[in-house]
Amino acid sequence: MAPIASTISPSENEFKSIIDFKSLHKQANVPKEFIWSSEDLVETSQGDLDVPIIDLGVISNGDAAALEAVAKVMRDACMKHGFFQVTNHGVDQKLIDATNQEFVSLFELPLDRKANAYKAPFGYSCAHASRYSASLPWKETFTFQYKHYDQSPTQIVDFFTSVLGDDHQHAGLVLQNYCDAMKKLSEVILELLAISLGVDRLFYKKFFEDAETMMRCNSYPPCSGIQAGTLGTGPHCDPTSITILFQNLEGLEVFVDDKWLGVRPQPNTFVINIGDTFKALTNGVYKSCLHRVLANKEKDRKTLAFFINPKSDKIVRAPENILGRQEPPKYPDFTWSQLFEFTQKKHRADPNTLPDFVSEINSNASNI
Repeated sequence: MAPIASTISPSENEFKSIIDFKSLHKQANVPKEFIWSSEDLVETSQGDLDVPIIDLGVISNGDAAALEAVAKVMRDACMKHGFFQVTNHGVDQKLIDATNQEFVSLFELPLDRKANAYKAPFGYSCAHASRYSASLPWKETFTFQYKHYDQSPTQIVDFFTSVLGDDHQHAGLVLQNYCDAMKKLSEVILELLAISLGVDRLFYKKFFEDAETMMRCNSYPPCSGIQAGTLGTGPHCDPTSITILFQNLEGLEVFVDDKWLGVRPQPNTFVINIGDTFKALTNGVYKSCLHRVLANKEKDRKTLAFFINPKSDKIVRAPENILGRQEPPKYPDFTWSQLFEFTQKKHRADPNTLPDFVSEINSNASNI
């Protein structure tokens, strides 16, 4: 695991040498900060993950047999690797395209303007270089919070204009519409997840009704140094609850059965994966699986990631009787704010994030 760096305040020249990917792409050698360990760089198997495509229309069409069949498909996938895709999701493709275009424009802004759009822990970030000093991902990100309980129609607009200026008001409006659509989609997914686990079908929908989600666009510029050991994103499990991902190019890989398998983009679908927090909310029944993103030598890959999280102070605790079983809890009570702080200040997201976090909680409890 790469160490969490102390606060970094690079000079303008250092800043540009680190994050100007257009210049780095032309260089013969990739800076050592972007080189990952041989363990992280295990070659892909050249195969694809068996990711079921779930038609969400089943949730409302009144066909009980079809709903039960879909719930089983979801359950099997989530118990094995935690990934599935959804279709018939109701999100307008024009809205997806408009959202992508706003981020294309954002990442084309001058470096100094992008740098000024950082408001920890949100806003613009390049390679997470403000937090880490090694094994940097070959990507830029723009992240902001979306509170499901905030009824303000300018929630996202206010953030965009505060960090980017009034000329990004339209971008904020587009992203507000996109997040509203993701919220609606997430409610359907959460209901189906509850059905698949045999609990009250509204349990997770109600649990996340006041969610504090993070919306992020990832931009993975072309990288000529792939052979040197770069990665778009290193191996990790999402510490969040549920991720709703739109991807325009291949590159996402999942580690299943001791090998890396690709998740290819499918027309009119979103990729869904279980994160550590939702794993705890299922008492470990559903998996939060290790995944990574490969760098691309020629193409610019962009993804839209909607990370659903509980309200920061809400206790994360699995419901009883999951799959009809009465089992003791495998995880102590915790809040999303505790886990998020752990990943920001103490532990880089990796395969051991949740177990190490649980160990810290249990250790602190034993010292009281």
